[in-house]
Amino acid sequence: MATPPRDFLEFNDFIDQSLAAIKKIQAETAHIGVLVGAPSRNPKIEGKDLFNSAYLLYENKIKGVIHKSLLPNYDIFDEYRYFEPAYEWNLLHFKGLKLAVTICEDIWDLVENPLYRVCPMDILAKQQPDIMINLSASPFDYIHAAGRKGIVKKNVLEYNLPMIYCNTIGSQTEIVFDGGSLAMNADGDIVSELPYFSESLQSVNFLNGSFEGPVLQHAASIPLQPLIPETFNASLGVDTIHKALILGIHDYFGKMGFKKAIVASSGGIDSAVVLALACEALGAANVQAILMPSQFSTGHSVSDAELLSKNLGNEYHILPIKDVFAAFEHELQPLFKGLPFNVAEENLQSRIRGALVMALSNKFGSILLNTSNKSELATGYGTLYGDMAGGLSVLGDLYKMQVYALANYINRNKSIIPQNIIQKAPSAELRPGQKDADSLPEYDILDPILYQYIEQRKSPTELIAIGDDAQLVHRILKLVNSSEYKRNQFCPIIRVSPKAFGIGRRVPIVGKYLS
Repeated sequence: MATPPRDFLEFNDFIDQSLAAIKKIQAETAHIGVLVGAPSRNPKIEGKDLFNSAYLLYENKIKGVIHKSLLPNYDIFDEYRYFEPAYEWNLLHFKGLKLAVTICEDIWDLVENPLYRVCPMDILAKQQPDIMINLSASPFDYIHAAGRKGIVKKNVLEYNLPMIYCNTIGSQTEIVFDGGSLAMNADGDIVSELPYFSESLQSVNFLNGSFEGPVLQHAASIPLQPLIPETFNASLGVDTIHKALILGIHDYFGKMGFKKAIVASSGGIDSAVVLALACEALGAANVQAILMPSQFSTGHSVSDAELLSKNLGNEYHILPIKDVFAAFEHELQPLFKGLPFNVAEENLQSRIRGALVMALSNKFGSILLNTSNKSELATGYGTLYGDMAGGLSVLGDLYKMQVYALANYINRNKSIIPQNIIQKAPSAELRPGQKDADSLPEYDILDPILYQYIEQRKSPTELIAIGDDAQLVHRILKLVNSSEYKRNQFCPIIRVSPKAFGIGRRVPIVGKYLS
């Protein structure tokens, strides 16, 4: 089943196919027990029609079914839209063991400010289980893996029981699931941990109330409650972000049946990082770079982009847009009436480039990877139907300073992205001598303010209180809120932060807050 299935759950046929898949797995369980998640129908007329359930299959039978109790509807989660919470809690029995089986959020209520009134494990613990098993589809962000370990540790210490924590691996559109399943004994020590960002199979022996094997991570080194960092750190989690983006690209293409990607390669840092990630995720032979210089492009932008493609080994082509731009200017001249060159001509260049790469995408069946970063998306520094075009956003959840950190990480073993791309001042090159800093604050100033507003949900008053310039704060926040209409038309963004643009951040397009 796709995770999350969203409105597929409203189709009876989808539920029937999900239950048919359970039957197929059931047929293979003559000698092995399997716990698997799937929807189940609510037999009562009251409440939602479905439960989010876990099935215990053994001896070619359904031995038991439990339902999820705690249904999140914050950030990217919207489970209460579809599912009824469990109204009874019982152990499952397998080969003489009593299993306390829970689903994902069911173990996350042991926090200082719980969201729910019922804690399933409080009820199940009274039935004296031998072990806890949690089936999860817990999405990646760059601090979440540590948070999961902390929650598992809280549960094993609270109930004095060992736990198997099994997490999904793979990517579903913008949401990346990073795996990292583990077995933790009742003292909080981890004795088995599966890899992150790759499928893996491992067996653990459970004997006399605990898991056998050496300790991989001691309880003392596992923090109970990792928090979102108060201050912006561009390098935080860069290694896992890199892996998450690779998996996000790979699975989006693989699951959608796409094979080829196209990237508008400008010689700038954003397109360079996207091109490098695409080549690693899909193979350089499946990635094409299109260089589209104008009369405002510097010579080194083209040479830098060429060198990048030579380093990566991907196909590239140069399509100058000077003549196409001149043709547009000629046709628009009677309506522009000799008005000075301004943002209209700048955006026209961007839209010409968008039209060219989309034409190639349509002609050859490749998917355009968008190269906008989170700083640009936040402030509206992008052109609708131009550089905001694309089928998937690779960097839309990374601030500009994080993009630089990622570029340096990509170059950790050898020079792939030319140093000139990393070192030169960022520019859209849509007018002579243009620099990003002409329109935006320097990124080392901008990004921390955006982080405090978007991830930390700080108000203008709070931002000013921590030392940010009042005029600058109001300017930036107004840019963010007035650009929602652009983000509302944007492609899916691979989510790597605790608060990404897209389905997990829902603010109105029209609103007077900070306008």
